[in-house]
Amino acid sequence: MHRTCFPIVPIIPVVACPMSASPNPIDIHVGGRLKLRRTLLGISQEKLAESVAITFQQIQKYERGINRIGASRLYDLASVLDVSVGYFFEEMPAQVAGQSPAQRSGAVSPTVPDAGYNLLARRETLELVRAYYQIEKESVRKRLFELTKAIARKTE
Repeated sequence: MHRTCFPIVPIIPVVACPMSASPNPIDIHVGGRLKLRRTLLGISQEKLAESVAITFQQIQKYERGINRIGASRLYDLASVLDVSVGYFFEEMPAQVAGQSPAQRSGAVSPTVPDAGYNLLARRETLELVRAYYQIEKESVRKRLFELTKAIARKTE
């Protein structure tokens, strides 16, 4: 009887890196932008997950910043949500941008402004934008937009 010999490979235990107590603020920001865009478009977590072949639980984790979104997945999500990949990093507060590993080490200095960040995260803003885009006639939307800008100028 012929025996096939296999080399003996020692089993080396893999030591997992300890998980951080909380997600990186940049991952939270990217997840928040994902949720913002999904909500503005009126897409459910289930539909978005289905369109990129993952579970809705994974979308939930992305939106909370618990799981980091890989480059290829971010590209797919941007395509489905009809935005550029850069969209997810827009309006990042300088304080959040300063939490990247390179910036923590002092290799890079943050240059991202933080003006208006909190306004986009408010439910009122989401509802206003969604209602605006439900107006079918583009001419009516444009007039409403101009009216809103005029009112804002008068209250400044």
